Amino acid sequence: MALTLLAGKIPLPRMATRALLRDGHQQPIDDAVVLWFPGPASATGEDVAEFHVHGGRAILAALFATLAALDHMRAAEPGEFTRRAFENGKLDLTEAEGLDDLIHADTDRQRSQALRQLKGLLGDRARDWRAQIIEASALIEAGIDFSDEGDVPAELIAPALAKIKTLLGEIQQVLAEQGRSERLREGLVVAIAGPPNVGKSTLMNQLARREVAIVSPHAGTTRDIIEVQLDLDGYPVTVIDTAGIRETDDPVEREGVRRARARAAEADLVLWLIDATHEKDFDEGKAPVWMVRNKIDLDQVESDAAGLRLDVAIHRRSASVLEQTSADFAISASRGDGIAELISALVAFAQSYFGSGEGGLISRERQRKLLEQTVVSLQRSTSVIEHGEELAAEDLRIAARSLGQLLGRVDVEDLLDVIFRDFCIGK
Repeated sequence: MALTLLAGKIPLPRMATRALLRDGHQQPIDDAVVLWFPGPASATGEDVAEFHVHGGRAILAALFATLAALDHMRAAEPGEFTRRAFENGKLDLTEAEGLDDLIHADTDRQRSQALRQLKGLLGDRARDWRAQIIEASALIEAGIDFSDEGDVPAELIAPALAKIKTLLGEIQQVLAEQGRSERLREGLVVAIAGPPNVGKSTLMNQLARREVAIVSPHAGTTRDIIEVQLDLDGYPVTVIDTAGIRETDDPVEREGVRRARARAAEADLVLWLIDATHEKDFDEGKAPVWMVRNKIDLDQVESDAAGLRLDVAIHRRSASVLEQTSADFAISASRGDGIAELISALVAFAQSYFGSGEGGLISRERQRKLLEQTVVSLQRSTSVIEHGEELAAEDLRIAARSLGQLLGRVDVEDLLDVIFRDFCIGK
């Protein structure tokens, strides 16, 4: 096997062992550390060997060349190790999705949510719910079998219905507590929009704390949409710098304006940037629109008399930030005046937007929809039982099947290819 060829022997299981790795011609490759995990007591449930080598390109090239020369040896495909762990019962699908989220986590809050999934919190609850549904179904089917025994069916169906109602309450509570937890995976989208040459790109650079957009005194410099990913107090935020919105005969700029309007209309929050010569003129979409007055350093009278103005209800009311359809900020994107206050408001908006989703169990639309299907089936089982225990038993079977799909144990072959292809190579 590969381990014997490269290291000269198989080390003791699960014990880091120093070894001189050699290629097929017995030429040294690297002084490395190897580990041996015989299945099924391994991460994937199969025999696994790990080579901890120095990271030089020549070392890696020689190691890969030696492995590639062996029969029945190939490079792993994206997500293959995790998929093998799933197929061998080491992970359920919710845990595999948690691992995928952990790999792609950009912020601390995303990492925390992914770790909860990887620990199997949702999977454990789903397994328990499925077991209870099967127990309730067994009681109802036993009642069907003893339908000619007088009071026996009633004595069996009553505890089954009680169990179903308890389950309904638990699952509905999990669904109700989610808020916008699914969005924590993708993040909040904030669009910077406004007329040309009001400082949108400068504000983008201030928020990103680096040069990500071209800044020019000429109107129409930004023709396409520029996006940057930010970590605001652990919340993932995508900030979009759009083309200046105005009437134009330039076909390229006109397309940029069309895209800017469309992207701003889809955003979760719009920062409408203006200066002293403009007024708010954006009413597209359902997202809140905050007015940001830029270039206060050029308006000396206002700057000297009032300093920075922050008329935003976030810091002054107990109402949700999401209810604030407008807010008013005064900044100087070039000098940085008012930027800290604007960022603080964005953090507060993100906090309210994601709500309690940070501690939720559901992180994907797939999970939520399957739980909603489970609830529908459970509710239907309680309403149709008076028309026949067989109908209720069938609905319970459908509910158990939905939870089986959640865990990845029923009819998920097509879904697996979609999920695991997003993993990094070899993971």
